[in-house]
Amino acid sequence: MILYIENHTFGYELQRVAQMFFPGEKVTVSEGAPPADDRDSLCTRLADGLLLAECRRWGLSEFDDLSPADQPADIEHKFGVLLYQILSRATGIRPQWGVLTGIRPVKLFLSRMDAGMDEKALRRHFIDGCLLSEERFSLVRETALAERPLLARSTPDSFSLYVSIPFCPTRCAYCSFVSHTVEKAAKLIPDYVDRLCEELIHTAKIASDLHLKLRTVYFGGGTPTTLSAAQLGRVMGVIADHFDLRELWEYTVEAGRPDTIDADKLSVIKAAGADRISINPQTLSDKVLGAIGRKHSAAEVRDAFALARNCGFDNINMDLIAGLPSDTPEGFRASLDGVAAMEPENVTVHTLTVKRAARLAFEEAKSELMLVGGMVDYARRTLAAAGYGPYYLYRQTGSLSSLENVGYAKPGREGLYNIYIMDETHTVLAVGAGASTKLRHPMTGEIERIYNYKYPYEYIARPEAARERKDRVRAFYGQGGI
Repeated sequence: MILYIENHTFGYELQRVAQMFFPGEKVTVSEGAPPADDRDSLCTRLADGLLLAECRRWGLSEFDDLSPADQPADIEHKFGVLLYQILSRATGIRPQWGVLTGIRPVKLFLSRMDAGMDEKALRRHFIDGCLLSEERFSLVRETALAERPLLARSTPDSFSLYVSIPFCPTRCAYCSFVSHTVEKAAKLIPDYVDRLCEELIHTAKIASDLHLKLRTVYFGGGTPTTLSAAQLGRVMGVIADHFDLRELWEYTVEAGRPDTIDADKLSVIKAAGADRISINPQTLSDKVLGAIGRKHSAAEVRDAFALARNCGFDNINMDLIAGLPSDTPEGFRASLDGVAAMEPENVTVHTLTVKRAARLAFEEAKSELMLVGGMVDYARRTLAAAGYGPYYLYRQTGSLSSLENVGYAKPGREGLYNIYIMDETHTVLAVGAGASTKLRHPMTGEIERIYNYKYPYEYIARPEAARERKDRVRAFYGQGGI
């Protein structure tokens, strides 16, 4: 499908809107008018005070008036609504997030709340204006209300620390993270740990000099528990020795894969001060686990969870993914019910984001997406009945049915790091290969990113580059800090 844009520059956003309706087909953008004999394209044109959207494949069109007061964002929004209207009529698909294509709908919702919109005005803006479904409006509203008091805890001198461990036992079929299997990269791990500890020490000195207060620590990956107990102890020991943890609110380690968890590692993690871990099955179907490249069983997930409880962890997150290859609605429901029965404090439900639908014909893709929507909605209903509420939410480009990833928590067990990174509440200093430091200025709200080398071998070979890049944090805050 080709999307033609004539007399305007809103191709990027309109492409994202259009792509939601063509799960098995790539939408490309072309400037100018379509050829006269092209009977299969989408056309958007701005001319003579009118905005026109036309879908030639189905012979449908919509138009709107251009107001003298319209700003570029208003015009872009109007075009998005026109495209949504004709494509939903043509395809029978009605994406529940309407014309919102960004990854942070909760942040957008909160900005409207903070601007003084009441319930009626919020409904008018998001349901009538942005075409959200009632279900997604309810979800984003409930999430925003849960986030609001937790966001208020952050102070201008707050920051979080992210530690990247980009190694896994095997690579999952759906994974898009920079992670390396132990079979191929085991020899890199000792040197990687050396460089990581060096960068942690350097980063701690910067944070101290700038008078920043560490609020949350998050070990992600990859699978952090791919490291040995001794290696985990060394990295976490460096954090304890060089960062001020006296005002820390949360310390999370993604244990992730149950085939990397044992009592020694859990004991080290607990002793180092981590109070929250993740054990992420993604599914409790052995068949689906095999299909996605996991080398463990559902029974091992349950055993790892029980072991963590026995080691004293009383704040555990578990991840599930809706739409995994070979999974079914019945299989997903069984996985969700099984996880809920274990009673973790957090359950995160992701929508698959690999372009699985690209292998499907249009009608097959449409059917597939409807199934995923049922899985996600079942998760929300079931977890609500079990006492969990949504506390953070984000969307990813390419997710099936343009749906969302939602973190659910029992009251008082919300994952603070997840909220702060999604809302861009405060600075996140990130260390390790593939890590991205995100600086948020406490006064202006300005955002700046600092990227480490992507791959472990680059990161190991260029330690001076990591230090030089991290020194940009001082310039961002000013040498005196907060």
